[in-house]
Amino acid sequence: MKRLQAIIASSLFAVIGGFSAYAGENYTFKFTPQARLLLDGAVFLPNKDDFSDGVYIPDARIGANASYGNISMTLSMAYFMGKFKLMDAYFMWKPNSWNTIKAGHFINQFGLNAATSSSRKASLIAPISDTFFGVTPYNFGINYIYSKNEIFAAGSVFTPATSLSEQPMQQGKISMGVMERFAWRPLREKGNIAQIGFSSLYQTPEHKAEKNEDGVTVASEGFLNYSANYPTKVNSISLLKAPVTHAKGAVKISPEILLSKDRFALEGQYYFMNVDRGHGFGSYKAQGAYGLFRALLIGEKEYSYSSDKAYLNYPGSKTLECILGYDYTNASDCHSAIMGGISNDWSVTFNYYLNKYFNAQLRYSYTDVRASEYVAKRHENIIQARLIFIY
Repeated sequence: MKRLQAIIASSLFAVIGGFSAYAGENYTFKFTPQARLLLDGAVFLPNKDDFSDGVYIPDARIGANASYGNISMTLSMAYFMGKFKLMDAYFMWKPNSWNTIKAGHFINQFGLNAATSSSRKASLIAPISDTFFGVTPYNFGINYIYSKNEIFAAGSVFTPATSLSEQPMQQGKISMGVMERFAWRPLREKGNIAQIGFSSLYQTPEHKAEKNEDGVTVASEGFLNYSANYPTKVNSISLLKAPVTHAKGAVKISPEILLSKDRFALEGQYYFMNVDRGHGFGSYKAQGAYGLFRALLIGEKEYSYSSDKAYLNYPGSKTLECILGYDYTNASDCHSAIMGGISNDWSVTFNYYLNKYFNAQLRYSYTDVRASEYVAKRHENIIQARLIFIY
């Protein structure tokens, strides 16, 4: 563990030092302010228990990007879900068009949803499965990306952002991990796109510092917590919850697929997780999947592809898009006696892209949950809208 932490620290300093050494005197300094505002409104049917109709600002963000040649720095702060939070805060070095190195606080590459921020989700809300398995949150670490021709490959060494909220002495041990994403995209032309990919991740457990019988501070038993709320930001209501005690380490794998022909597109991803546990406790297993069928109704007639993100580009101005989605997540495992719940989510979303700064989303979803020891069996119809401004 200490060796892995030392690798991250030394690599970070090496990258930053490399940035300074690489910068020459012939480059131009550029400074670009950034801003983001999301406004949500939602109505819930038929059960009003816990849910309240209303409006909410889930994300109001301000930041900037500064660049000098092939070196850049991005920093943003946000009023996010009722709290002020550090969001993007990283250095990036792009020595050429196909290599990128990032170091700092950002979303690492794991699956299709790593390509979009919280304000750019095609179906307004990230898939429940992606949220539950915790594969695309903000982490602190180092990320390398190779993107050229048919190949996209990325690798990261990271520590979860939650590990930075407390000092190491308060945790006993810091959770660490490594992840990768590989994608093969033989077709990348506008209106003719095909990509298959695979992501994997290994993470050590989190800990809390506690006193033993002799009064000495030690690290607690390892644990990893997984959860997801109902697919809305207007209310934060628990849908899935799986606290895993006596954790030794978690492995996650996820194949992905992305296809597009003219004005139609299909994307999907499967997730599988195994958390190894000690002291005779059975390992915890969970799985899930989501799929989106996308269609451009008005405006743009073909989807285009972003090689840097290994994902679809945002449609052009004055384009109306319709998305049909389904998500299944099974967080209940009888073998480990951790019954986190089984959920289904059907949705239809309309996106109107007015221009590159402003777009609007309207979504209906039917979500149910069962087989959970933490939340009651129930279903909910959610109608919600979102206005997005990004600069």
